[in-house]
Amino acid sequence: MEKKLNDLIDKALSRRTFMAGAGSAAAASLIVGCGGKSSTPTPTPTPTPTPTVTDADILTFALNLEYLEAEYYLYAATGSGLSSADAGSGAGTTIVPPATKVPFAASYIQQYANEIAQDELNHVRFLRSALQAAGATVQPRPAIDLTFFAGLATAAGITGTFNPFADENSFLVGAFVFEDVGVTAYLGAAPLITNKAAYLGAAAGILGTEAYHAAEIRTIIAANAAASSATAAQAAALVNANLVSALRGKISAASGNMIAGETPVSTSTIVASDTTNAIAFARTTDQVLHIVYGGTAGVGVAKGGFFPVGLNGNIKSTTT
Repeated sequence: MEKKLNDLIDKALSRRTFMAGAGSAAAASLIVGCGGKSSTPTPTPTPTPTPTVTDADILTFALNLEYLEAEYYLYAATGSGLSSADAGSGAGTTIVPPATKVPFAASYIQQYANEIAQDELNHVRFLRSALQAAGATVQPRPAIDLTFFAGLATAAGITGTFNPFADENSFLVGAFVFEDVGVTAYLGAAPLITNKAAYLGAAAGILGTEAYHAAEIRTIIAANAAASSATAAQAAALVNANLVSALRGKISAASGNMIAGETPVSTSTIVASDTTNAIAFARTTDQVLHIVYGGTAGVGVAKGGFFPVGLNGNIKSTTT
């Protein structure tokens, strides 16, 4: 197992000696109605200005996602979620299955789960502190539904009732759902930051941590499936992770902003990036909303999926 894991890592590193970060800002489209034929010219209506997205909005959007990740990992690792102090005054309820602490069989996966849980908790605390220091409103944790994994899995084509807290292989697939989205969300939102001196470095640092997490999860899933002693559950975890990946690509395309594609996890591919420049994929805030809301198509979707009553803050409704 260890040799197989090292082989996978060596192969990934030999393909990429440097990864450059790049992002793409989301462009908002203004819809202007067209009138029918008339003998009297109809003046063109003045377009409604696109609302300005502030740095506080971007930080709050990121905080919502960190709340979600922290809740998942904390419940999986410890059986309990965020404290009331970390969730904030007026926090929404987190809906969880009857049992959440994962019965890990491998101690190293348990250790990784503990580490990631602490990292995500630290991200929540950092973003709350950054917003407070900026004099902005620190939004509390919104209502979160961690039972939505079952519906997401069904949409992806995963057979049976999926519960990421049932065992360590299911936990890895659940982690895969979030980590790749986290990387693409930070990369897509980074160019929207205006006070780059104050926040861009921190955003890049969090993106780097999320990328480490994603690589951990991808490598474990692939290495487990490649092992000569692989169980049916370990092989299924690889298949299910790639079904989730395919679903995310479809949801991103449905939002009107097609992502180039997601790199499937395999015994020879760990890193998710484009094949030309080896640059990680980016998602707009709109694409991320469509994913965490469960793939509901259309403009103005403001809740659903993992966030049954929506995100807190100003970035909370889909625009495409």
